[in-house]
Order: sequence, then structure tokens, then C-alpha cells
Amino acid sequence: MNILLNVEGYTQGIILIIGEIILAVLIFVLAGVIVRLLYGRLTSISFLQKYLDRSEVIRKRITWLLVILCILSCIAILGYNGWLLYRRIDVYQHTVSMLDKIPPGFWQQLLLRVAKVIGFVIIAHYVIRTMLRLLMKLQERSKAFERLKSNDESIEKFFSRLCRLTKYSLWLLVLLYAGHTLYLPPAIIGYLFILFKIYLIISIGMLIVEAATAVVDSFEALSRKYWYRESYEDWYNRLSGLMPLFRRCLEYIIYVWAASLVMLQLSFISQFASYGPALVQIIGIFFIARMVVEIVNLLVDKFMFKADDISESQRQQSQTLIPITKSILQYGIYFIAFVFILRVLNINPLPLLAGAGILGIVVGLGAQSLINDIVAGFFILFESLFLVGDYIETGTARGIVEAIHIRTSRIRDPDGQLHILRNGQINALTNYSKEYTFAVVEVGVAYDSDLDHVFHVLGETGQQLKENNTDVLDQMNVKGLKEFGESELLIRTVTKVRPGCHFQVAFELRTMIKKAFDREGIEIPFARRVVILKKDNEKEI
Repeated sequence: MNILLNVEGYTQGIILIIGEIILAVLIFVLAGVIVRLLYGRLTSISFLQKYLDRSEVIRKRITWLLVILCILSCIAILGYNGWLLYRRIDVYQHTVSMLDKIPPGFWQQLLLRVAKVIGFVIIAHYVIRTMLRLLMKLQERSKAFERLKSNDESIEKFFSRLCRLTKYSLWLLVLLYAGHTLYLPPAIIGYLFILFKIYLIISIGMLIVEAATAVVDSFEALSRKYWYRESYEDWYNRLSGLMPLFRRCLEYIIYVWAASLVMLQLSFISQFASYGPALVQIIGIFFIARMVVEIVNLLVDKFMFKADDISESQRQQSQTLIPITKSILQYGIYFIAFVFILRVLNINPLPLLAGAGILGIVVGLGAQSLINDIVAGFFILFESLFLVGDYIETGTARGIVEAIHIRTSRIRDPDGQLHILRNGQINALTNYSKEYTFAVVEVGVAYDSDLDHVFHVLGETGQQLKENNTDVLDQMNVKGLKEFGESELLIRTVTKVRPGCHFQVAFELRTMIKKAFDREGIEIPFARRVVILKKDNEKEI
């Protein structure tokens, strides 16, 4: 140390730091040489030859441990002396004063403590190895439970993360013990302990996520395996769709919980940790609301569509009212959830509700057409003017009703276009789907036709139509001769059919009549054009 007396300033401290690093490296290199010499002597003993492979593994791991300790020691030397330089403390004088304070026998105690650390590392190595083996056996038993296969991947991920948590946690404990044993500064040990706690919080949070995934996968597999023994098929099919949402919500809750605990460990952001419980409650309220919506939808389906032997009109009423009922209940549930979320955020919902009521009155006074549409929609529903599946005709559209909402109705015309009508616009309405309707077909025959034969052929055709088409409710009725045309006698036929089927039945009946007339030789007259040629090449029609 006396050779540095002639050097002044920071240069003296820097040279001392470099010397300390070189000394630390030489000490660990000497320790490595000693380990290699001891290994060579021990392997020369005859009865230890059978443990040669295992001893080689131990030697390599001790060598790596010495390398890691050497690196950590150099980092600690640089960090501590850098801190001294930052505090404008003379490194040389500080080092000399520390060496003067070293009591007799310190180096013997230091070597003893290093030996303790090495022994603790060896013990930790075997403990970790034994625990990992036990965890692998526990993993195999978990995968063999009930011989389920769909949850194997999630179980493997859980135990893989558990193994890493066990391994790294124990090594961090070894590092803390080594730092405390080897007289590291209390500040460094404190930072290492905070780092250890943060690692544990994050790792345990991720482990809980993997555990929850494995439990959910196992529950799903058991449900698929045993659902037929219970009477909850409908409940399972409906609620199983919530499993992905449940997983995501559970993951977000765990992440928020872990982040809040991490913030508590760091003083400069600890004030934000109080928002964690509120966010967890909001996530829980959202999931509960979503689950209640699914349960309510299932109950609505069961009670409003519970019988298979209901009439077609009752089925149409159910198909019309069920979506509206679900929408109203769904909005009510989400509104209640929104109120609870406001409570969690310490916001009084009453002023907001009062303001929403006043705003609703103002909007209602300025939206007369909207109110008219809603009122008309209620009358359409409660008076059953038309239902989903009915074939109707209004002033602007004609087709099958696809949906009825509180404000609008949707009609699909035969050409495929979708007409969206405001309920307040529907004035004149024709419904072809009330109990029955008529398929009216008019056909013309020549003036010289035998009407009795024509009526007989039409009757046979109507009988065939009734036998082949289930939409026909009664046999075709030939009304008789409707009118005398310019070149034809117009005959009117009426067939009673199911609601909304008149166009399809009319199309089919016309085809059958054409084939029957061709077979019986009955002429269907058509317009003819006569051209007269004059000498002056003028044409006259």
C-alpha cells in the first residue's frame, strides 16, 4: 500500500481498485488450481474410480461456481468503490482505514466463511436436484389422473414453471446467504432481497396462471367425460363458451395482483398500488355480468321455448319475443354492472343517473320520430301484427320478416334484397301468413276447347299437387270461367296452402298444368302477328 503514497487524486483510487480486482481474480484462480489438484489426487485413489464421471461433473460445477463468484466479486468491488468515488470519499484512505480496523484472525474467518458458502452451494445443488426429481414424478402422476390427455400440455407447463421457480429461488437464497456471509454491504444485500421478493411475486403470479389453466383444462376434460351422467348438458354447452373469457379474466386479475405487490416493493411507485384492488373488482364485476347474461339467456330459452309440440304461430311468437327479451335483460344487467363499477371507483352514480334522466327527456322531446317508431314497435309485438318468418307486404316492401326490433323491422324480399323499415313507417300491411292463404293460378285455353275436359284435367292436376306437396292444405278448387279474352278463355283456380307458401305452390302448379295440357292436347293460346305485304312495300300490322 505504501507504493501508492507518491500518487495523488483519483489516479490513486483507480490504481487501488484495479489492484483489488486483480487480487480477487488471483484468489479465485488459486482456488481453481487447488480444486483441480485435489481432484487429480482423489481420482488417483482406486476405490474412487467408479465415481469418476460424477466427480468430473462436480468439479466442473465447482469451477463454474468459482467463475461466477469471481465475476460477482469484481462487480461488487467496482460498485462499492464507485459509490465511494461518487460520495467524494478517498478510496485509498478509506481502504487503509478499513484494513487497520480488521481484527486479528479476520482472514481465517473469511476463509471459513468461504468454505461455508461452498458447502452451502453443494448442499443446495443436491437439494434442488432432489426436488426437481420429486416434481417430475408428481407431474407424471398428475398426467395419469383419470387418464386425461387434453390437459397434458397445461400440466407440463405448470410443472416446468414450478421447477424453474424452485431452482432459481433456491439459488437466489444461496446468493443472499453468500452476500451476508462474505460481509457484503447492507445496502447491496437489501437491494438483492428486494430483487428476490420481486422475482418471487412475478414467478408465483405466473405459476398461479399456469395452475389455473391446468385446473380449467382438467375440469373441461372431466366435464366432457362425465357430462352424460348428469342432467346439465344445456348448462355445459352454454357456459363452456365462457371458459376462454374466464381464463383471460383470471390471468388479468393475477397480473394486476402481482403488479400491485411489485409496486409496494418499490417506494417511488408504491402510491399506484392502491389502484390494483379496484381494477381486480372491475374485472370480476365484468365477468360476473357476462356470466349472468349467459345464464339469463339460457333461462329465457328454456321457459319461452321449452316445448317441442307447440304450434307454428306460438313458435314464431317465441322467435320474435326471445331476442327482444334477451336484449332488454342484457342491457339491464350491464347497466347494473356499470353502477357497481362506479361504486368501486368511489363515484356516486345518483347524479349521473339524474343527469341521464334529464338528458333522456330532452332527447325524447326532440326525437318524435324515434318515439313513434318505438311505440309502433311495441304495438306490432303485443298485437302480433306480424312475426318473424311471416310473409308480408307493405307500401314499400314485400317479403319474409327476418327480425323485429323495437325501432325497426327487417324484410327480405324474393329477390334477396334486405329492406330495413322504421316501424313508424309501416302503415298499410298485408300479412300472408295468418292461418292460411290461397295460391291463385289463372290459365287461358282456346275457344274451341272442351271445357268439361279442361276442368277434369285441372282437377286431376290439383289432386296430384295435394298428394306431392305438404304445403297444400286442401285440393285445388276450379272456380270456373273468369272472362272471355280476345283469343282465350280465362279459367281461375284457387288452392288453399300454408301461410307464406302461395308463391312456391303457384310456381309448381303452373308447371304441372303446362305438362298436363301438353299431354292431353289442350291448347294454351298465345298472341299472333299477321304481316300483309303491299305493292308499295309498306307493312301493315
